[in-house]
Amino acid sequence: MAAKDVLGALGEEIAATALAESGYRIVDRNWRCAQGEIDIVAIDGDETVFVEVKTRSSVAFGHPLEAITAQKLARLRRLAAAWCEDHPGNHSRIRIDAIAILAPAGASPQVEHLRRVF
Repeated sequence: MAAKDVLGALGEEIAATALAESGYRIVDRNWRCAQGEIDIVAIDGDETVFVEVKTRSSVAFGHPLEAITAQKLARLRRLAAAWCEDHPGNHSRIRIDAIAILAPAGASPQVEHLRRVF
């Protein structure tokens, strides 16, 4: 596995743990369809939350959240709709969150959770 893939998997694990510790119920991870992938789907109260996780080892190439463009948000909205269609139930309240993980080698990771990026 490439180093960036290992870092990404680590970031998603850190994000899922942080969400669970904050009371979210994780219902899906790395859900894929023809349109792409959703990193984490969780329940927060009465909301279904679709979480995009971006992980970097430093900010040398920009903050992780800078990688979430308007085009990426549009794709996440389409993916959220596809997930809801594929998982019947009460998904009347949904939101899209983003989690940035800075995980420098040899140091504790920093987690930044932005709610309602859409």
